[in-house]
Amino acid sequence: MQADGVDLDERFQELQPALLGLLRVGHPEQAEDIAGEVWTEVVASFPRFVGGNDEFRAWVFSLARRRLIDTYRRSGRRPTDRLVEDRCMAAADRPEDETMVRISLEATVARLRHLLPADQAEVLLLRVVRGLSVDEVARLTAKTPANVRVLHHRATHRLADRMGHREVD
Repeated sequence: MQADGVDLDERFQELQPALLGLLRVGHPEQAEDIAGEVWTEVVASFPRFVGGNDEFRAWVFSLARRRLIDTYRRSGRRPTDRLVEDRCMAAADRPEDETMVRISLEATVARLRHLLPADQAEVLLLRVVRGLSVDEVARLTAKTPANVRVLHHRATHRLADRMGHREVD
């Protein structure tokens, strides 16, 4: 499926890991469900999409951010108890290392969310883990590029202080 040079199958393969990473930062328990909602909306709206790969990436991450916000709003109105699952049990169709990487990533994300304010954790994960540019993060988070740089700077210094890797000025 293509529109203006954007191949949907290729973009899915390219963006799904980054999309799940972003959603795990915001709502770890429902990241896969939210990603499914995002891709459902992408497929439904894809014939009307106009733009290239960069616009498509920005569009997908904007949709993800909106779905994430909607999920928080919904959960505030209808609180539910979390199901307990065994994240250590590998699925039959996945290699063991992929499961260990996933567990490690989730533990890292959870630790960052514990150590940093939410906006700093979000910016740090988008910039460092997902490799997005300052401008891309600014568009996704509705912040100015200067604000993204400041949040990134503060997050790295706060982590360095907390981990004892930096002398206090």
